[in-house]
Amino acid sequence: MQPPRHAVHQRSRHAPERASRQATKIAKTTFARVALAVATISVAACGATPAERVPFRAVPAERIVKAGYTEPGGGKIAVDVRRERTDNVVVRFRDVLVYVDGERVTDLMNGEYVVFFLSPGVHRLAVSTQFDPVRELQFLVTADPRYTNRASVTFKPDHRVELRRVAQ
Repeated sequence: MQPPRHAVHQRSRHAPERASRQATKIAKTTFARVALAVATISVAACGATPAERVPFRAVPAERIVKAGYTEPGGGKIAVDVRRERTDNVVVRFRDVLVYVDGERVTDLMNGEYVVFFLSPGVHRLAVSTQFDPVRELQFLVTADPRYTNRASVTFKPDHRVELRRVAQ
């Protein structure tokens, strides 16, 4: 038994539309997969990697906002804060604002350092950028040789600023 003529006619009339929709769906899926692969490779290429080893530069005096923290004095201990070098172009040219006990003291560019002279005890060291909230670290300043008085400013893989105490 043959199907009715109108049923055959309907199938053949809609077949090109179905084929077109299916081809469009395949093209969209393929495009999405290629776009995802390109985005993944691009993000992986932007990962922060250390730049070649060259000496750190001191922050220029004209960028020190509060000079009292950078002047040596009796009973004060030197605290070294370094902005680690990176070749990541996303964060390389961002300046990092540096705070001591809630007061902005200076800003650090890629590969710069500043030495603060602080009294022994706990101080609040903090950093931020124009894109990041303030990241604060309770920093014990001591002459005890078991501790270092050095902090490192780096950027996480998501390009957020980070401050941590480091060993010499």
